[in-house]
Amino acid sequence: MSDDSRSTSSSLFSRIRPDLTPWRTSRDFRLLWGSGCISSFGSFLTYVAVPLQVKELTGSYLAVGLIGAVELLPLIVFGLWGGALADALDRRKLVLASEAGLGLLIALLLVNALLPHPVLWPIYLVTAMVAAVDGLQRPALDTLVPRIVEHDQMTAAYALLSLYRSTSSVLGPALAGFVVAFAGVQTAYALDVATFAISLLLLAKLSAVPPPSGAEKPSVAAVVAGVKYAWSRPELLGTYVVDIVAMLFAFPVAIFPFLADDLHAHWALGLLYGASAVGGLLVSATSGWASGVHRHGRMVVLAALGWGAAMALAGLVGNLWLVLFFLAVAGGADMVSGMGRSTIWNQSIPDELRGRLAGVELLSYSVGPQLGQVRAGGMAGLVGVRGSVWMGGVACVAGVLGLAAVLPKLLAYDSRTDPHVAAVRAQRERTAEATDVAPAA
Repeated sequence: MSDDSRSTSSSLFSRIRPDLTPWRTSRDFRLLWGSGCISSFGSFLTYVAVPLQVKELTGSYLAVGLIGAVELLPLIVFGLWGGALADALDRRKLVLASEAGLGLLIALLLVNALLPHPVLWPIYLVTAMVAAVDGLQRPALDTLVPRIVEHDQMTAAYALLSLYRSTSSVLGPALAGFVVAFAGVQTAYALDVATFAISLLLLAKLSAVPPPSGAEKPSVAAVVAGVKYAWSRPELLGTYVVDIVAMLFAFPVAIFPFLADDLHAHWALGLLYGASAVGGLLVSATSGWASGVHRHGRMVVLAALGWGAAMALAGLVGNLWLVLFFLAVAGGADMVSGMGRSTIWNQSIPDELRGRLAGVELLSYSVGPQLGQVRAGGMAGLVGVRGSVWMGGVACVAGVLGLAAVLPKLLAYDSRTDPHVAAVRAQRERTAEATDVAPAA
């Protein structure tokens, strides 16, 4: 091979492989990444074990469905409050405390599962409490990244975080299914408790992340101020509503068991669930190109259109392998959208508001899928399973196009010229100069 060919191949590889700069330059990011990777795999053990245990105790579809219902309200309420706490407290301490709380709650599920006759109501209670503590933790966890990673490395950092999330989404359910099938839900809960213990050890090594100077005390007024700030920025608001619309109309996961029946492929249900995660994993693993993107608003819109179009095609084709292919394409598009949204959020929101806005973001990517499952099930009853899938995809495309038309500032967003990005960059530089510590230290 000639030197020119080697140079071309090396250049191509560097453009598609993940940008590892945040990993190389930030010790705290490595700790955060390792903690998240371990706890993510552990969480899938409980994610699979809880509905299985409820099914074994009740034999009721409704009882299993209620798990999602008891999670939604605590996640919304405590997600918003967690955002206010993340702006007012040391984010490291908040993450540590909530991680310990989650581990203790899973330990309660373990204790209940070890009883000679496990009781149903504690499962619902603990599940609701897990959602509440997760809501408290998620904003602080999300807002750690801008404090431990350089300003121009946000896209690369999100891609690296998505790499383990996508991997755990593909392998986690399979591993969890194996554990609960051969060792029982008690073992699944015990292993999850162990992963929380390891995660805590890593998080404890993080540097302190004190609140910004002049941080506002947590209050309802502080939460309202965060919501008002989001409303005042059309391009920021656009990232939320585009994602909600995409998930509302084109998130048919709830009817995958029926889609497997329609395709005469009962054995492929797990593949249907995992296909989109495979697409997301492939994008994460080849995300080097994303660090060179600056028009992140267009990135979000185009990716949301790709998500809807791929879902529409998944509903129209009748071949299992084509369905899986288009679900994977949809998952890849969703990952691209996530990279664009995360970059806009982390590069352009002031640090003193970052926690509260993370609470708003939590609502945007949690409520949409929940409502999307209701939409998919209800429409399937009217037009059939495949009709629900492809019509939802078409509605997603139409909705995103409509939003793009009424939110021109989202399409015009450019990280090189956006005044909010410049202000946040200057804020970080002033903080670094004042403390004589680099932003990624």
